[in-house]
Amino acid sequence: MKEELVMPLTVIQVGRRVRLVAVKAGQGLRSRLTAMGLVAGVEIEVLKNNGKGPFLVEVKGCRVMLGRGMAQKIIVK
Repeated sequence: MKEELVMPLTVIQVGRRVRLVAVKAGQGLRSRLTAMGLVAGVEIEVLKNNGKGPFLVEVKGCRVMLGRGMAQKIIVK
């Protein structure tokens, strides 16, 4: 059985689709991300990731802007 590699959202290139595995953060940030639709199992498409500044993703047909620190705590595969 092949094990899938997990990594922070910040390393994913623009145009790639990934699946959210976990959020490595406190309850406050996890609740905030859940309210934006970022829950385990959801598919995320990276729309903007230029290595600095805000991070833009699409989740369930909605665009969501994240700070780079927040995106670093989102673990995907």
